[in-house]
Amino acid sequence: METSEIIRAIRKLPVSKRMLIVEKTLKTIRESETRKRMVNAAESLIEDYKSDKELTAFSQLDFEGFYETK
Repeated sequence: METSEIIRAIRKLPVSKRMLIVEKTLKTIRESETRKRMVNAAESLIEDYKSDKELTAFSQLDFEGFYETK
């Protein structure tokens, strides 16, 4: 389906459905951009984590239970 066909189909929908499409589209764009930034950040730091043991010192505790005091 071409972009122009999609836009024509959307124009035929009631306003509430059109708004829903816009909201969902924006949400997926934001999620995609956030994921890209997180991947880039992780990739840029991978060598630091491989070579600097102080950065991973607390990872030994990853599988221990966590109990928050109230």
